[in-house]
Amino acid sequence: MRRPQWAVHVFYADHFILPLPAGHRFPMAKYGRLRERLAAECPQIRLGQALPASDGELALVHAPAYIQAIQTGALSAAAQREIGFPWSPAMAERARRSVGATIQACRAAMSGEGLAANIAGGTHHSYADKGSGFCVFNDAAVAARLMQAEHARQHRARGPLKVAIVDLDVHQGNGTARIFADDDSVFTLSLHGEKNFPFRKEPSDLDVELPDGTGDVPYLEALERALDELERRFEPGLVIYLAGADPHEGDRLGRLKLTFDGLEARDRRVMDWAWQRRLPLAFAMAGGYGTDMESTVQVQMNTYRVALEYHARWAAAARAGERAAVTAA
Repeated sequence: MRRPQWAVHVFYADHFILPLPAGHRFPMAKYGRLRERLAAECPQIRLGQALPASDGELALVHAPAYIQAIQTGALSAAAQREIGFPWSPAMAERARRSVGATIQACRAAMSGEGLAANIAGGTHHSYADKGSGFCVFNDAAVAARLMQAEHARQHRARGPLKVAIVDLDVHQGNGTARIFADDDSVFTLSLHGEKNFPFRKEPSDLDVELPDGTGDVPYLEALERALDELERRFEPGLVIYLAGADPHEGDRLGRLKLTFDGLEARDRRVMDWAWQRRLPLAFAMAGGYGTDMESTVQVQMNTYRVALEYHARWAAAARAGERAAVTAA
């Protein structure tokens, strides 16, 4: 299958197998299945192995003692229970590479590609000094801080890079909200189930709480209002989008009732919002716990198909810019 010149870069780390006990409720196999389908069905996607985040990159957000504990396995039994995964060297390596994948996606989006992705990521329950809810390191938070640091080195006269984290996982992004609680250069938006995990929520810059059973129409109306509010209060230079599959009506942990069409409309609205403002966008897949794993993967495939449409617009704009430069010369 011939790959086109213009392709969406998607980074993965699912080849690092995380050994889980029999009956564990986290659907680890979804990542490999998604990668298989992307490779087979989407020639416009260029898959690449994620590099591990370094200690220095992780330390932009996480406490050095916590980074060391994850690396060496010096986690208490209680800490491992809160994360939801038993420690292993593979767990530590995979966590680093999941952060690395979001870093690489952000760099690709910021470099002129406009849009790129992490096949996993969205680990928004991780705090600076602890993990929680299947989240070890907070990939979006680390990537946001690193993009700001790199932007500051490259564009000293332009002021700080502002980052919007648009979190549409069904669970509130409590770790991300806490990390950026006192940072006005990052705007945290979370649209989530009111009664769902985490039961102790942290205040985001904008929280939209939805009742159990919320369907397509009220969800999309709430999203529209939230994006309007984000724009009124903040001017980002980068969007990091957590495109959770768990608001789907077939999700075991979701408690909302969005259809495949509703979730596709959600993705389209976020990407259209970013495109209209010419904002680079990196996205991660976040949660998805379908009763049937294939339903989760299908939601994610739909996200990528929408992304390909918007990436084509970026590619066309870049080609037009190249032609204009040649004409001017």
